[in-house]
Amino acid sequence: MDLSALQAFVAVAQNASFSHAAEQLFVSQSAISKRIAQLETDIKAQLFDRIGRKVALTEAGHALLPRAQRLLNDAKELQRVVADLQGDIAGKLTMGTSHHIGLHRLPDPLRQFTQLHPNVELDIQFMDSEEACHAVEVGELELAIVTLPPTPRERLSLTTIWHDPLVFVAAKDHALCHQKSSLADLAEHSAVLPSTHTYTRGILESLLRNEGLALNVAMETNYLETLRMLVSTGLGWSLLPKTLIADDIQEIKIPKVQLQRELGVVTHEKRSLSNAAQAMIRLCGESA
Repeated sequence: MDLSALQAFVAVAQNASFSHAAEQLFVSQSAISKRIAQLETDIKAQLFDRIGRKVALTEAGHALLPRAQRLLNDAKELQRVVADLQGDIAGKLTMGTSHHIGLHRLPDPLRQFTQLHPNVELDIQFMDSEEACHAVEVGELELAIVTLPPTPRERLSLTTIWHDPLVFVAAKDHALCHQKSSLADLAEHSAVLPSTHTYTRGILESLLRNEGLALNVAMETNYLETLRMLVSTGLGWSLLPKTLIADDIQEIKIPKVQLQRELGVVTHEKRSLSNAAQAMIRLCGESA
């Protein structure tokens, strides 16, 4: 089976568009159509329903998609294994990271990596930590440098690099900053927080649930820098990394409560890492 045809199929499926798939693969739309037509001939099944401008996977297409992705990942792995046998640190490294870590933890390791290993093509995808973990799990990313899941994940290997203390914060003129506050006090005031599916939100909800308390959430966003800005304007309190405290917000100290999240590397436990991935992990560890 032609790998280029499988690549075209996956690109069309992901983009729900022949034209967008062509742009992604840097080929003409007619080339994409020919590859899909040949693939459909080879497997004797229609892969897409084409209704007007809409493109949707057929039942056969849905069945083929995960297998095609697996074959393409295996082909990349074969190329990588051959290159690594020569001891080279080269090729393509596909990794994911969160915006916060990309801004605050990765600049120095990335700077060193690009200087030391100019023959590596870096494909860095910025996404939520939870999405990045899933992408590693299904083989779309070789590694992710993100907030680690609070509980172990099947098929994933988690390595802590940075400990990231979390603190309750509010604008300096917020009522919570002018009293001895408790978790119950927090629950009575509006909060601006990451969305419910995030690991950071899960840490907070677990703490309050154990106390029989519920959150009063006024606004949600997964961009921690945006949350810091919203806190500074007085829209509510939040739980943020201690590194984000600045002059316009203040820590709310809650007696006997200390929270932190772990930041680090996520890989698939059954995937051997490329020389490039190992070099990236090593440089991140040295920066801690």
